[in-house]
Amino acid sequence: MLNGRVILYTGNGKGKTTAALGLVFRALGHGLRVCVIQFIKGKGEYGERLFAGGLDSLEWHVCGQGFVFKKEENEADRRVAREGFRLAREKIESDLFDLVILDEITYLPHYGFLDVDEIVDLLHQRPPRLHMILTGRNAHRSLIDVADTVTEMDAVKHAYEKGVKAQKGIEF
Repeated sequence: MLNGRVILYTGNGKGKTTAALGLVFRALGHGLRVCVIQFIKGKGEYGERLFAGGLDSLEWHVCGQGFVFKKEENEADRRVAREGFRLAREKIESDLFDLVILDEITYLPHYGFLDVDEIVDLLHQRPPRLHMILTGRNAHRSLIDVADTVTEMDAVKHAYEKGVKAQKGIEF
């Protein structure tokens, strides 16, 4: 049996979650069981969540109150992030999944909601066959070091800079 891989999508460009979701659908196409845990993002009507609701081999959890844009102390965000991480640990240790996505997890150590060593320890303790994808900006060096594959999304140009608002089906 092949060992699971750790893949990290980071950087300031658009497409980190989108790339992770591409692998979700690839895995589902091969009959793998997938769990997505989203940190930071709120419970809005994202197209991928609406679609995922009808898929039996996909479990989806939202563990955030909406995007956090400052490093300021926010106890509610910290609590929700830590609860989400406990859920992630539970799902990973259950050994019920072939692929687990920890979307926007890089923000947790960046904002001081969680020590990066807790994430690294979890990656080392995961079932050996389990594939994991981590996403988010400002990935800590320790996450880069532990990952097997790291892709940095580079922001070259974005329509938002010209005042174009986020559009259904493209940004959410």
